[in-house]
Amino acid sequence: MPVAKLLEKWSSAVNEVLIGATSSEGGTRSKIVKLGGQNTLPFLTEEGAIPNPPAIAMEVVDMVNPEWPAALTEPFKDVINSPAKWARKCQDEYKADAICLRLTGAHPENKNTSVEDVVKTVKEVKAAVSIPLVIWGCGSAEKDNQLFPAISQALKGERCLMGTATQDNYKVLAATCIADGHNIIAESPLDINICKQLNILLLDMEIPSNRIVIFPSTGALGYGFEYSYSIMERTRLAALGGDKTMAYPMIAVVSNESWKTKEAKAPESDMPMWGKAAERAIMWEATTAIGFLLGGSDMLVMYHPKAIELTRKYMSQMASK
Repeated sequence: MPVAKLLEKWSSAVNEVLIGATSSEGGTRSKIVKLGGQNTLPFLTEEGAIPNPPAIAMEVVDMVNPEWPAALTEPFKDVINSPAKWARKCQDEYKADAICLRLTGAHPENKNTSVEDVVKTVKEVKAAVSIPLVIWGCGSAEKDNQLFPAISQALKGERCLMGTATQDNYKVLAATCIADGHNIIAESPLDINICKQLNILLLDMEIPSNRIVIFPSTGALGYGFEYSYSIMERTRLAALGGDKTMAYPMIAVVSNESWKTKEAKAPESDMPMWGKAAERAIMWEATTAIGFLLGGSDMLVMYHPKAIELTRKYMSQMASK
């Protein structure tokens, strides 16, 4: 007796957000990355449509962490002191969908790079690549509020994704994104109620609903990953169930979360039972990335080319089933 397959249908879909603008839209990007648009859970194409597969943005920083292990710096050793050259290598050699430029050096406790020098770096990266850009602030609310108006103006017309806006610091970035036509990353600290509240606050400032991407905070495998996964899953279920204030694509930061773990950094001499350090670290990033894909992430921010290769292979296999 044949058994009928039970399929679940949802009443709503996730908003589609476009990152990047081509010349016909007033920008200079060679392509656009589309996030969201699905009306089903990850990879369940029998239950609904997934018009846009998850995208991978490769992260480039303006200040390298001296604690990074050799396995991470090795692929970029010839360009690691130039964000523009690093970004171009990610585009040309590793076929990144987008570049995520993280402005670590601008933080007051790091180099405290001036606004002028940050804008110069941003312009250099923009000129070096033609793929869409994600601009991630330094993490200091006061400094980011100085940086983003100038960065936004320098990238006007490019329809970048910029972040992050938080419940306590969103007005400057929101106003900037509205003025210059950029998308915004709404960050909440693993709290679905704060996530929803921040989305409402952004909508109240009249940010278009197709310009918001959710960042529910992320942790690497073994370091809070389960909490992140749970929040992402609940957010996506709410969106598909018809909650318009939660119907936004989600972004997950896999890169620095994975590579700062003990399992990724510990040398083989300290932990010989954990296997080869490079393989272990790459697998940690790839496994974390795959977990977030299953949680509903629409964009992954990643570092290592081999980890990205493994993640793309998984995505291809799941999409073909």
